Amino acid sequence: MDDAVTTGPIAGLGTSGAECLARARALIPLLQAAAPRIDAGCELPGDVLDGMHDAGMFRLLLPRAYGGFELKPSDYVRCVEAIAIGDASAAWCMNQGSGCSMTAAYLAPEVSREIWGGKRDVLAWGQGPGTKAIRAEGGWRCTGTWSFASGSRHASWLGAMSPCFNADGSPVLHPDGRLWERTMLFRRELAKIDDLWQVVGLRGTGSDNYTIKDLFVDDAHSVTRESPAERREQGLLYRFQAMQLYAGGFACVGLGTARAALDAFIGLAKGKSQAWTTDKLRDNHAVQRVIGYTDGALKAAKAGLLTALDDSWDQVSRTGQLSIENRIAVRQASTFAIHAARDVVHQVYHEAGSTAIFDNRPFERRLRDMNSVSQQLQGRRTNFETVGVYLLGGEPNMHWL
Repeated sequence: MDDAVTTGPIAGLGTSGAECLARARALIPLLQAAAPRIDAGCELPGDVLDGMHDAGMFRLLLPRAYGGFELKPSDYVRCVEAIAIGDASAAWCMNQGSGCSMTAAYLAPEVSREIWGGKRDVLAWGQGPGTKAIRAEGGWRCTGTWSFASGSRHASWLGAMSPCFNADGSPVLHPDGRLWERTMLFRRELAKIDDLWQVVGLRGTGSDNYTIKDLFVDDAHSVTRESPAERREQGLLYRFQAMQLYAGGFACVGLGTARAALDAFIGLAKGKSQAWTTDKLRDNHAVQRVIGYTDGALKAAKAGLLTALDDSWDQVSRTGQLSIENRIAVRQASTFAIHAARDVVHQVYHEAGSTAIFDNRPFERRLRDMNSVSQQLQGRRTNFETVGVYLLGGEPNMHWL
C-alpha cells in the first residue's frame, strides 16, 4: 500500500467497526508471539508496528478526511480490547495515539494532512506541569519537560500541552480566571528524548520524557483541544472529548489483558495436575468457581462499559452534545472495568500456582501489565468519589470527566 494517505481511509481496508475489529483480532497471534520482545525492548518492534499500521490501528479515531476510520466509541474500544489480548503495551500505545489523533478535528486541513498524511504518522504526548508557552509574533515560544509520553518512540510528532503567557510574562486567562492552555505540535526530532522508562509493567509503551527549550511553534500548529470554537470536523465522534475515549480505551486494555490471562488459565487448568496428586486442576471446585466468577465479571464489566458508550453516542446523536450524566457513566464504567480486570488477573495468577512465576508463561507479564494499567489516573479510586459526589447531588470535578 502507498505510504502517503491524505484523504479517505487506507486503500483496500474496510471501514466498518466489524471490519476494523476483524483486523485487530487477526493481529493477536503476531502480538502474542512478539510480547517477550516488546517487554524486553521497551518499545514496539518494527514487525509489530508494520502489522498495526497496515491494519490501520492508529487511525481508528482519526477523521475520515485525513485517512482515518472515525469509529463510534464502542466499536473502537472493542478493537483496543482485541489488541490487548495480544499485548497490553501495543494496545496502550494504540489508545494513546488514537486519542491524540482526535486533535485533527480542530486543526486546519493542511496542518492535519501534514501531521497525519503518511500511513505511519503518529502523534504522541505526555503531561508537563510547570511548562510554559510564551506569546511571540505569529506563535508561541515553548519550554518544558513532558513525561509519560506513551508511544513516543515510534511517533513522528509530539504535542506539548502548556499554560499560556503573554510576552510580558503575565498569564493568559479565561474569563473565569483559569489559565488558558494550548497544545503545541512539533516534529519529534525537535525534542530531546530522555529514556527513563524502567518500570514494572507496560514496558513496551516506551513512555519516555521529552524536553524542548524556547522552541517556536506557529499558531497553525497550536490548538485549544476540544474547544467548540476551534472544532472543524462535525462528525458525532468529535462531540466527545478525548477523555472519554482514553477512559474507555484504557479500560479495555485492562479487560483484554484480563481476558488473555483467564483464557491462558483455562487452557492450563484443562491439562495441569495439582502438585502431589494426579487430580486435574479442572476438577478442583475452587478453580471451577474462580473461572465461572471471573468470566462473568469480565463480561459484565465490558457490557457496562459498552452500554455507557452507546448511550452516550445516542445522546450525542439526539442533542449534538454529551451530557454530564453520560460523562459520569463513562467514568464510572471505565474505572469499574479496570478494577474488575485487576481482580480477575490477581485471582488467575494465584490459582495458576508456581506455573505463573515463569517468564515463559504469560501470567507474570499479564500481572505486571495489569497492575500498571490500574496505577494510571483512569484507575484511581478517587474516580468513584467523583461519581458519588454527582449521585449525591454535588458538583463533580469536571476535569476528570
